[in-house]
Amino acid sequence: MIKIGNAQFWVHDQDEALAFYTKVLGWEVRADVTMEAWSFRWLCVGPPGEDGAGLVLMPVPQAPMLDAKSSEQLAELVAKGAGGTLFLETDDCQAAFEELSARGVTFNDPPTKQAYGIDTSFRDPSGNNIRLTQVLEFDPTRR
Repeated sequence: MIKIGNAQFWVHDQDEALAFYTKVLGWEVRADVTMEAWSFRWLCVGPPGEDGAGLVLMPVPQAPMLDAKSSEQLAELVAKGAGGTLFLETDDCQAAFEELSARGVTFNDPPTKQAYGIDTSFRDPSGNNIRLTQVLEFDPTRR
């Protein structure tokens, strides 16, 4: 069987991202390892009590992986929210919205009822999109 081990976000600053995910969202560090030979830091976080996939906070690559112009372009795209989306689920979207707002999260929109549930969104300090959804019963075959 194949399963998802981790997902990854490009981040502008690993320490800033670590503070956001652990101090603001309340997640735990799964791995924080520096590989000296490559001067590379593997940083992975995840929600406490959820032992499945984690989120790797990967720095926007520099040389030799990307040239300076490409690295800058990628960093700009991430800042604009074009780096992908992380979908989180909660049992109570309104309560999570209020709790995270009190911790300093700036939401893009209030919790809004959709066909699939109640949904809102915010971004991490690098600009990555995060959607927070309270899934309600619905017919997934209905269009």
